[in-house]
Amino acid sequence: MTSILLRSALKRDAGRAIRSFSSESTPARKVAVLGAAGGIGQPLALLMKLNPLVSSLSLYDIAGTPGVAADVGHINTRAVVAGFVGEDQLGEALKGADVVIIPAGVPRKPGMTRDDLFNINAGIVKGLCTAIAKYCPEAIVNMISNPVNSTVPIAAEVFKKAGTYDEKKLFGVTTLDVVRAKTFYAGRAKVPVEGVNVPVVGGHAGITILPLFSQATPATNALGAEDIKALTKRTQEGGTEVVEAKAGKGSATLSMAYAGAVFADACLKGLNGVPDVVECTFVQSTVTELPFFASKVRLGKNGVEEVLGLGPLSDFEKEGLEALKPELKASIEKGIKFAREN
Repeated sequence: MTSILLRSALKRDAGRAIRSFSSESTPARKVAVLGAAGGIGQPLALLMKLNPLVSSLSLYDIAGTPGVAADVGHINTRAVVAGFVGEDQLGEALKGADVVIIPAGVPRKPGMTRDDLFNINAGIVKGLCTAIAKYCPEAIVNMISNPVNSTVPIAAEVFKKAGTYDEKKLFGVTTLDVVRAKTFYAGRAKVPVEGVNVPVVGGHAGITILPLFSQATPATNALGAEDIKALTKRTQEGGTEVVEAKAGKGSATLSMAYAGAVFADACLKGLNGVPDVVECTFVQSTVTELPFFASKVRLGKNGVEEVLGLGPLSDFEKEGLEALKPELKASIEKGIKFAREN
């Protein structure tokens, strides 16, 4: 019995030593979450507090953040938490940030399209990005606020006007589309989800979301053309599925927070020099004729290291690619127009 207890204690001490070494040898990184008291922001704040790469966690919102910060701050992990509330504290929240995650804005409600969110969220994003340009112009920016197809171009225009735009450091977070595609594919193909990978390209709304199931790994012969169509449609309508299931009481907040945390972790690993970190994300791109497009991107110390091509597409995916372009083009232009006129 004594030897069992001793082995258990040694394991605990070894674990503490590894965690301690990890914290001491990992660069200090400040992450700011803007909209941290909201439905996505709170679980995202929790997940970032659990990330050992984060040394300082700054939580900002127009109300409610001191409570969120106090709650999350009691968790015994590396990150030191600070809460900031109101526009007069936004600058302090942002100073020195390496990564800024923006889930701020109003959520989708039943019957509401991502486009319906536009006027409210566009104004919020514009204000926050103006502050980012002033207080942490070199930070990596992860845009979650919808509609991402428009809010990323808005952010780019704000940064251009301020003279701080770096296309390598602005990302639209489309990771939730990848997360859903992996989950749905694994369920239909009956393979363990942990080992599944599915690239998702295009944009982050409706038909602009194009999962490339022909490139999914592990490959399977179990899925026919109708299965692929059904999986594609479900991935494209995943957000609506959650909105309807919550029956007017919210949108995809928990899965979005998870996806946001996964992508932020990838950005931090890239900043810290971890090699071959590749994620799908909506960035300035020359992969198609559109100025912004989601595809696989290699992340590194400067943000985007390389925007990767689409790879071989099935005929179904080629049709989907051409079908999404007009809608995505219109959403991008809408964002640019808003930023320039306001």
